[in-house]
This record gives sequence, structure tokens and C-alpha cells, in this order.
Amino acid sequence: MASAAAEAIRVEHLVKAYGGKRVVDDLSFSVRRGEIFALLGPNGAGKTTTVEILEGYRQPDGGTVQVLGLDPRRDAAELKQRIGVMLQNGGIYPTVTPIELLRLFRHFYRDPEDPEAMLDLVGLRDSARVRYRQLSGGQQRRLALAAALMGKPELLFLDEPTTAMDPQARHLTWNIIRGLRERGLTVLLTTHFMEEAERLADRVAIIDHGRLIALEEPQVLTQANGEEVQFSAPPGLDCATLAALPSAQSAREPRPGCYVIATARPADLLVELTTWARDHGVLLNELRVGHESLEDVFLRLTGHELRE
Repeated sequence: MASAAAEAIRVEHLVKAYGGKRVVDDLSFSVRRGEIFALLGPNGAGKTTTVEILEGYRQPDGGTVQVLGLDPRRDAAELKQRIGVMLQNGGIYPTVTPIELLRLFRHFYRDPEDPEAMLDLVGLRDSARVRYRQLSGGQQRRLALAAALMGKPELLFLDEPTTAMDPQARHLTWNIIRGLRERGLTVLLTTHFMEEAERLADRVAIIDHGRLIALEEPQVLTQANGEEVQFSAPPGLDCATLAALPSAQSAREPRPGCYVIATARPADLLVELTTWARDHGVLLNELRVGHESLEDVFLRLTGHELRE
């Protein structure tokens, strides 16, 4: 882990259990100051509980947690002046307007931002006096981001920040988040959009069943298995046959009709694969050479089953 002075968050051997079942199980990681850190995991992996402990809303059963050098429970009053929290679901009164909400939040902090400047930042100036319930889902998320920034936080918690946003609003929000990092803010991000984590995060932690299973820069995770040939074809091809091609190292079908073959010699494999497909009457589509995506890494490490 980094030195304490360089850390915004330190988690050591964290444990949280409900009904005798550990949802966070001996979890350790640190978040460096000034980085965007993505905490990823399937539903039920323990990431929401972990973040709620960091924010001071839950008491751990074991281990230690420090946020900006403070204990989130014992030093809650001080910490709340230094962090911003963007919740996944609003909890905002339906008839309040964006400008009214941000003017209210201004009174919660010692040195607040200007509400109108925050509306400009998130692109809500033209909706400043529209009732919350009349805002689109994406506008509501951008208002939640503005509210989280009102206290000029050193550390920002973003929980699914671009849910319900259209592509244009999502990219606008990504640019805002990158700008926050350039200003020196630390961002802890949770998201189910793997592209979001891959584009924004300096480092990614993947947890499953309450345990840390990967922690690295996105490009390191996606390149760890070397190069791959990916293609689409009819579902149910024999992966053992594909893996037996001379230049193949392994083959898998992560989704029906989507195939991935790992190789150290992609040019040779392309010749072998297309020859095999011709001889067996298999039509290959969307053939490409590259590395795993972060979504591929996530699925490989956590499995493919749906969890609720």
C-alpha cells in the first residue's frame, strides 16, 4: 500500500457480516490521493457495504478503515465537511427545484461552492427552476453530482453516476469527473458500466464474495492475458477444437455466439482460423485482434451467472 500521507483511503482486513454471513471478508486496499479509483463487483459482492462503511453509515465488524486520515464513525462531523457523496437513488423532495436544492446544500458546509456555478458545471442552467420530479433521469443524476460537489470535497464518492443518462450526457459527466481529478480531487467510483471504469479509472479493484480478487490499472488487467482473436459465429462451436489450432493457447465462448481465442501469434492464428472455418462451412463475423476488454476481465474473474 502507499504511504499514509499519499492515501485518501486505507482499508485493512475489513469484515462485515449479516446474520452470520460475511458480505465483506478480510478486504484490504488503499486509494491514492488525486486518483480515480473504481470499485467493481457483481451484485452482492460487498462493494455497497464497503462504501457505506467508508462514508460512515455502517459500523465494521472487524478490521480498520481510514478516510482522509479520519475514522468515518468517530470523526463523522469533520469528515462530512471534506467528502461529497453522490447516492445511486435520489431521496430528493419531488417538488424542489435544482437551484433551491443547491442553495439548501450551501448551508451545510463551511466553504460552499456557488450554486449557480454548479448548475453551469453539470449543464442544468436551463432547468434551474424545473421541479425535480419533472427532470429526466439523467438530469436528476447530474443534479445529484452537483449536490455532492457543493462542499468543495477533497474526496468524492460516486455510486453509479451515469445511470439513466443518454450517451451525450454520459460523456459530459465523464469529462466533468476527469476535470475534478485535474483539480486534485480523489474519486471513488462504483459502476456497472465496464467502459466507464475503463475510460475513467486510474486503478480498478474487483471484489467478489467480499474478497479482493484483482487490483491494478485497467490497461494492465486487460493486457494480462496477451493478445486475442475475437469473432462471432453460430453458438455452440467446440471450444476444444478451436483451442487445438496450432497457434491457439485457449478458447472460450463468454457469450453465446461470441468466441475468444488467446494467442501469442495472432497473424498465424488468423490464417489457421479462417482456413478451419472455410473447411467446416462456418461463417465468421466481426473478426478482430486485440486485448480483453475490462468487461471480459470482469466476467472471467467473477463468472457469468446473474446475481440479485
